[in-house]
Amino acid sequence: MASERALKLGVAAGVVALMALAAAADALSSAPEPRRIVLCALLGLIPLSVLWHCLRKLGPRVPRMERHGASAGATSALRQNELAASVLALDARLEHAPIALFRIMHASGAGEVAPLNASARRLLAPGRASAPQDLQQLLAAQPVGQRKLITFDTERGDERALVAVSALSVQGSAQRLAALMPVESELEAEALNAWRELVQVLTHEIMNSLTPVASLSRTAHGLLEEASAGLPADIHADLGIALDAIARRAASLVDFVGSYRSLSTVPQAQSQRVRLEDLFERLSALLAPQWQALGGQVVFSVEPASLEVMIDPGQLEQALINLLKNAAEAMAGGASSRAPRAVVSARLSRGSRLRIEVADNGPGVPEALAAHIFTPFFSTKKQGRGIGLAMVRHLVHANGGTVRYARSVGEGARFMLTF
Repeated sequence: MASERALKLGVAAGVVALMALAAAADALSSAPEPRRIVLCALLGLIPLSVLWHCLRKLGPRVPRMERHGASAGATSALRQNELAASVLALDARLEHAPIALFRIMHASGAGEVAPLNASARRLLAPGRASAPQDLQQLLAAQPVGQRKLITFDTERGDERALVAVSALSVQGSAQRLAALMPVESELEAEALNAWRELVQVLTHEIMNSLTPVASLSRTAHGLLEEASAGLPADIHADLGIALDAIARRAASLVDFVGSYRSLSTVPQAQSQRVRLEDLFERLSALLAPQWQALGGQVVFSVEPASLEVMIDPGQLEQALINLLKNAAEAMAGGASSRAPRAVVSARLSRGSRLRIEVADNGPGVPEALAAHIFTPFFSTKKQGRGIGLAMVRHLVHANGGTVRYARSVGEGARFMLTF
């Protein structure tokens, strides 16, 4: 208050001084002299400066706030733009995350389950989960704060995934966030490596034992022939039969173990650009006679006809040959009156991935055995060795793909190869 009063007094003093100078200048106007006029003007500068200083101090500060207000408004708009860009970037990352994210209402128990990104929506779309509602109920039943491996039913067979559920509150509403990461391919790769190592150890140890047995049986047979003159005929015959049996069994086991050794010695894939229509033409020329001998046919189709893929052509051909060979053998022993038929089709699926489907109209695979058909040494045939489908899985995985036994819409078996 004191400073404001002093400023007002200064304003009044400046005004009085200016009025006094004006009166003096008026009095001197009858006899004007240049020096006196200049002196009055200079003296007037002093009260003017005092008056200007006091008025500036007493004046409102609104103009200054307006200047700063305009700058603050521009800064606020810039921050809002940056925030909007950050939100869009976060939404884009969330949408394209390789993990399926689901929102589950309520902190625990049953609640509405909704997909949050593209991976989750694809999982619930037709062609993946056979029963989306069952999968949603399975997610809602998972405990919070734990990671668990779950199995759910898809049209390509059972699929395993790692699920983790977190609790959070959004705008005062208790929710849960479920993250579902498919791990079927990774688990299959680890299983294949484990089987490969096991087969390597078994075949190595068995071959080390069989080789001397086969060699000794041949040596013993030669010694028996040399000593045949000093042996009774019946003893010589019995020893000959026994040594022949040992030699034959040893040779058979060597051949048997050698077939399993092929599982552990799959060469590294040599990828090259392959036109699938040309590859299918070669397979048709190779396999058509076998199917015609069964009174049936095998049909190949590619959509579009120009479809190409980077793959090892020899390994892909061998995988398809094994699948079609299994199909022909299954239908050759069947009692169906229908003509055997197999269809091999190739097309692009979601995500521009190549999908090759091999389907037949045979007896199919029993539901109880479907989970074991790719396991080495497992076979439902009397003379089977369990090599064919195990080799298919090895070859497909060697080229970066996966193979599944899919439930057929009608009768028969259906295998899906995805690269």
